[in-house]
Amino acid sequence: MKPHLDVTSIPHPLRLAMAAALAVFLAGGRPLAAQPPAKPPEHAGHDMPGMAGMAGMDTTMHDEHGMAAMLGPYSMTREASGTSWQPDSAPHHGFHWSAGPWQLMAHGMLSLALDHQGGRRGDEKTFGSNMAMLMGSRAAGDGRLGFRVMLSAEPWTIGARGYPLLLQTGETGDGVHPLVDRQHPHDLFMEIAGTYSRPLGATAGSSAFVYVGLPGEPALGPPAYMHRASGMENPETPISHHWLDSTHISFGVATLGLVRGDWKLEGSVFNGREPDQRRTDVDTPRLDSYAARLSWQPTPDWSFQASSGRLKRPEQLEPEVDATRTTVSGIYNQALATGGNLQATFAWGRNAKRPGHTLDALLVEAAVSPAERHTVFLRAERVEEDELFAREPANPLAGRVFPVGKLGAGYVHDLVAGGPGGLRLGLGGMGGVSFLPAALEPAYGKRPLSFLVFLRLRN
Repeated sequence: MKPHLDVTSIPHPLRLAMAAALAVFLAGGRPLAAQPPAKPPEHAGHDMPGMAGMAGMDTTMHDEHGMAAMLGPYSMTREASGTSWQPDSAPHHGFHWSAGPWQLMAHGMLSLALDHQGGRRGDEKTFGSNMAMLMGSRAAGDGRLGFRVMLSAEPWTIGARGYPLLLQTGETGDGVHPLVDRQHPHDLFMEIAGTYSRPLGATAGSSAFVYVGLPGEPALGPPAYMHRASGMENPETPISHHWLDSTHISFGVATLGLVRGDWKLEGSVFNGREPDQRRTDVDTPRLDSYAARLSWQPTPDWSFQASSGRLKRPEQLEPEVDATRTTVSGIYNQALATGGNLQATFAWGRNAKRPGHTLDALLVEAAVSPAERHTVFLRAERVEEDELFAREPANPLAGRVFPVGKLGAGYVHDLVAGGPGGLRLGLGGMGGVSFLPAALEPAYGKRPLSFLVFLRLRN
């Protein structure tokens, strides 16, 4: 099937915004005019020189490793997954080096976990979650060219059926049955994307950018959970994942964006279908869905976003159902005087199915490292689910909406910290409890408990 894009399906205001961004991007002229040095973020500990004003000079701010941001004139620490933002003061993990004009960074994580999900629908499994990312950028004319490649071995270390996770729904493991009470693995190809940005004339702190990915992440939702400091140490995927950031692997994405100071407006066309059960190939790219996102950085410690998108046939097993997804989130980050870090994420998401129910999800998660080798994390969620019995037509509960919740907390101790390339080896554990309405107790039990113990390696 050939890729296609129905431009007439995109709302008129979004079409105008994207056209304006493209026009400014193509016609945008000179490097930034001379201006005073920008104020560095509080607590960030990053060297952020003022922007140059001479033609041919790189006008993008750099972090303490000398690596420039890809999309605009600010610290690289602001950039998270896809084109999303996080607070400027957020920690930035990775191994940095240069090769000629290229500034490069490598980042990876792998964990081995023993998972026990309790209750009548629980299960046990030992699995490995992992990802590896390489990114780089260089000056290109008046702008900046960048790339990002992210891979995962989870098709083999988790497998098609995923791992047990009570109350989780979304996607399929075999193309026939939905995954319920299980979390799917990531695809081998999580992201293969390129970017180009350029300053906007003499407007201080402004830029236009384009992002193209196969796969990639559209302008919809907060940063993906494995890229948030508040969530990356937690080995469980949020049960609100398919309300907030499940589009972080979309096979076909094109985004145009405008940055002006602490604001960013962007629009995407992308493939709304979630990845299929074949986790090691590249799905057919379709540009049949669209989204827009507005981001704001009021202080170096806060980042907010609001976004909405129309997803065409997101679920493979429900090809007749479209969805409108709306999200609002805030991320707070603070570097601690002890050398540790605290980050908290607050997020709301809504999936309005057409035809179908309108379902909400709430997420609060946080992680704090009060000392170098110690991290404590927690996550609280409330989700409205209608797929817990979706493929059981003989069950009177099939298709009904149930408000469910989950509360979990855990701890990681780094046995090794500051190894080669910043490697950290940690041993951790977590426990959780699920909260269910009375109608679900015969199927799940009353407040089923779960726990994981895990060994984690990351840089």
